[in-house]
Amino acid sequence: MKLGKVEFCHFLQILALFLCLSGMNQAELSRSRSKPYFQSGRTRTKRSWVWNQFFVLEEYMGTDPLYVGKLHSDVDKGDGSIKYILSGEGASSIFIIDENTGDIHATKRLDREEQAYYTLRAQALDRLTNKPVEPESEFVIKIQDINDNEPKFLDGPYTAGVPEMSPVGTSVVQVTATDADDPTYGNSARVVYSILQGQPYFSVEPKTGVIKTALPNMDREAKDQYLLVIQAKDMVGQNGGLSGTTSVTVTLTDVNDNPPRFPRRSYQYNVPESLPVASVVARIKAADADVGPNAEMEYKIVDGDGLGVFKISVDKDTQEGIITIQKELDFEAKTSYTLRIEAANMHIDPRFLSLGPFSDMTTVKIIVEDVDEPPVFTSRLYSMVVSEAAKVGTIIGTVAAHDPDASNSPVRYSIDRNTDLERYFNIDANSGVITTAKSLDRETNAVHNITVLAMESQNPAQIGRGYVAITILDINDNAPEFAMEYETTVCENAQPGQVIQKISAIDKDDPPNGHQFYFSLTPEAANNHNFTLQDNKGVVTPCLSRAVNLY
Repeated sequence: MKLGKVEFCHFLQILALFLCLSGMNQAELSRSRSKPYFQSGRTRTKRSWVWNQFFVLEEYMGTDPLYVGKLHSDVDKGDGSIKYILSGEGASSIFIIDENTGDIHATKRLDREEQAYYTLRAQALDRLTNKPVEPESEFVIKIQDINDNEPKFLDGPYTAGVPEMSPVGTSVVQVTATDADDPTYGNSARVVYSILQGQPYFSVEPKTGVIKTALPNMDREAKDQYLLVIQAKDMVGQNGGLSGTTSVTVTLTDVNDNPPRFPRRSYQYNVPESLPVASVVARIKAADADVGPNAEMEYKIVDGDGLGVFKISVDKDTQEGIITIQKELDFEAKTSYTLRIEAANMHIDPRFLSLGPFSDMTTVKIIVEDVDEPPVFTSRLYSMVVSEAAKVGTIIGTVAAHDPDASNSPVRYSIDRNTDLERYFNIDANSGVITTAKSLDRETNAVHNITVLAMESQNPAQIGRGYVAITILDINDNAPEFAMEYETTVCENAQPGQVIQKISAIDKDDPPNGHQFYFSLTPEAANNHNFTLQDNKGVVTPCLSRAVNLY
């Protein structure tokens, strides 16, 4: 009859168990017959129970009940006067006993991983009296293991990382498989590990399950992830052993083993001269095959004729070098600039310094483009003076503007009438000479602030603006005025010389605090001898010269 693999495995284990126990049973039988039983210092009848040590092979596949062992008492003479009783775990439901012979059989398929042993009690009774002929005794039926469980990776699948360029033998991760079979019996639970997929890059320690690198200089930039399949096989890897597998995803983590490199040796950008200060002129980027902090870099201008005109900074998000303007550009002054720019890694790994400098250089040429600019005045603010007595047409001063472009287009001048609504001034369109257009009054407006427009003749849309402050000089063209109208009351008993009123005068002309006024009484008042006037340098003190009776 041809046996299958499982049946053949069971057969071999049963045979080994039988050979192992055959010697044990004889020794056990001998001990049971010769060992006396003592209690409380008195010798008692020796124990008469005789049985083999019981083992039952798990996962029995037969159709008949599985023989376990035999219970026997020395009292039993084989005449049928003794019957055997079995009780305890699994009695009757799993284990049955032939009450005449004491033979025990298992009626069900047993699984050691569910329950490893059963505790039962045996009793021998006199069949006629039904009384015990032996004390009740407890014994154990152990379930003998077979290799019926494959190793399992309870924590799989695994993920792990290891730095690129790691030396051979660098530990990556440890995998662990468990086997539910009995570790104390045979090799059913003794596992060895092997790698089914992942060579030649990785290896696994057969006993520990530690995965290690197996090739030098693995490059993340060439391949950054590997899928490994690890097998665990019991029976120490021998034929007939059961196996289980798990996957391990290994990611190569980055190290700074790549310097930055500019894609081009030179760049050129055209920039209009009108670009405001702080504007971005260009963005350049050095390529770095590394990632994260290992790809971070800084840029600097190391040479060139634009060191004070441009600056470069780094965009932290994109790692680009951003070139901006620091000073205004002027096509008429300089038409191009050349910058020598360096990009360098910020975090350098000393292990890879032998690969060369972790920096690179490039040249950036910036071409300044001409822009049609408006005329520019020679001064941002002109200050002029003119007397308020100046006649119409008097020249006050001259402004000058020019076209800063290479074409140097002629300029025409005009006054922004929004700043000279009363049209006090005129300007010569060609020469920029400013003259009075009407009479001026300092007391009405002491300073005139006007805006002068300069337009290119060839392009009137290009307009420059100049600012002129015209100060009006004062002349003495205003008579003094009394500060107020005075009305004075005097008592009839006022004493001669008593001050009864102080009077003052004002003058609209300059200077406001420096005028000298001279006071006198009118001829009509001078004939009244009751009052006198004293000139006190601008302050008048009328005084009584004698008593006056009032009715």
